[in-house]
Amino acid sequence: MTVAIQTGSGIPGWALLTRSIARQRALVANDGPVRMAAQHYRERIGAVRSADALMDDYRLLDVTLRAFGLGADIGNRAFIRQVLESDLADDRSLANRLSDSRYLRLAERFGFGVGGAGRTAQDGFADRVVADYVEAELETRVGAAEPSLRLALSARRTLPDLAARDSSARTKWFAVLGDPPLRELFQTAFGFGPAHGRLPIDRQLRDYADAAERMLGRPDIAQFTDPGKVETLTRHFLMRDSLRATADQGRFSVALTLLRGGAPH
Repeated sequence: MTVAIQTGSGIPGWALLTRSIARQRALVANDGPVRMAAQHYRERIGAVRSADALMDDYRLLDVTLRAFGLGADIGNRAFIRQVLESDLADDRSLANRLSDSRYLRLAERFGFGVGGAGRTAQDGFADRVVADYVEAELETRVGAAEPSLRLALSARRTLPDLAARDSSARTKWFAVLGDPPLRELFQTAFGFGPAHGRLPIDRQLRDYADAAERMLGRPDIAQFTDPGKVETLTRHFLMRDSLRATADQGRFSVALTLLRGGAPH
């Protein structure tokens, strides 16, 4: 059973979490099931040279998917195999067509491509996936108590890597909009409601870039290689999320009072 990490909520909870993050990470990494899964991964992943071989080892596949935030897909092996075997040079391949950019990152990391032997035997491959797995497990445990802090932690892990990618500003914004946790964080931080996602995609991209420039001084994702920019974005997200939660609580209180036959004061 996953044990929630209690930190509080909002910006105070975030401050407490970031101060204790090294200790919390160590506790998660040394938790029995996590430690055994990581050890198995380090020992076995280097021998995996195809998507089929990864599908054949449930424990390896589970760690892999959790590391990319895709743990819910553990039962969709045929689909994951197609993702891993996608020809990334072909814009029509599955990994390139999926709206969720986490699948593309998975395919890129493993490099199986069309009959490729992949990158699993490269130095540091196992350690990097295990590190992402531990971080994802930490995020899950934090999120069990406070979902907004899970999103904040996830962004702190994934956003700098996306910012550093060698791709256009437009492509990086597409990647943000295609990553559900990142999209939710940006959407809330910028004050966009769910209906904004139904606007034409070019309008969405323009609005996100404009909002980033107003908040941070630049319209591009590349700026998030700077931890200070990630922190500023995160604090705006947490502030707006707290305000939204307070407003929702107020509406619930008024509705409950009316249902009981009273009048709100």
